[in-house]
Amino acid sequence: MAGHSQFKNIMHRKGKQDGIRSKMFSKLAREITVAAKTGLPDPAMNAALRLAVQNAKAQSMPKDNIERAIKKASGADAESYDAIRYEGYGPGGVAIIVETLTDNRNRTASTVRSTFSKAGGALGETGSVSFSFDHVGEITYKGSVGDADKVMEAAIEAGAEDVVSDEDGHTIYCAFEDMNEVSKSLEAVLGAAESVKAIWKPQNTIEVDEEKAQSLMKLIDTLEDDDDVQNVYSNFEISDEVMAKLSA
Repeated sequence: MAGHSQFKNIMHRKGKQDGIRSKMFSKLAREITVAAKTGLPDPAMNAALRLAVQNAKAQSMPKDNIERAIKKASGADAESYDAIRYEGYGPGGVAIIVETLTDNRNRTASTVRSTFSKAGGALGETGSVSFSFDHVGEITYKGSVGDADKVMEAAIEAGAEDVVSDEDGHTIYCAFEDMNEVSKSLEAVLGAAESVKAIWKPQNTIEVDEEKAQSLMKLIDTLEDDDDVQNVYSNFEISDEVMAKLSA
């Protein structure tokens, strides 16, 4: 399993739920507002907005929050966000991609650069690490929708490229440009997905020791704690032995 999902599991076990939930809602709201500005403010007529709303509902975001985020996209005082991707290297030469939605490019660039630097990493040019990742669609389902065979069959029928089923549920990967069609096809068989989003999937992973894993987790935690940062992807991997120590 790639380092980031392992890291998420550790963070959830260690708590901080209320703070994480509040920050997650504000990031989801920002995604909804941006999606609503790309087309009509109606999820039925706007594919990007439909996905953003679906993901927000999957995280139990209140209906009022969702509607407020959609309304924010219209009007003269509508907030304007730029989607900017940063790429760099963390401790141990691990590749990191940071996706942001910001209303102040200078502030975000300065914060991201400073966070990398403090962790012993370095920010690179756009494209400096993304060549070692694949930009794909990721569709997740809870394990309760069915066993691995049922999900695999549905995924093949829908035109997906890969499925990973484990104790946490099912993760289905497809080509980025096929994400909407594959998710619609899966929904007809398995119901609404837990999440549907574009991600950066590492082509290869780098195993890190306990010391570097701790530094990387701190770096990613600091990045994700920033209001402007939407997603962080990395190619590090942690052994079960190190995971056990970090989870203790």
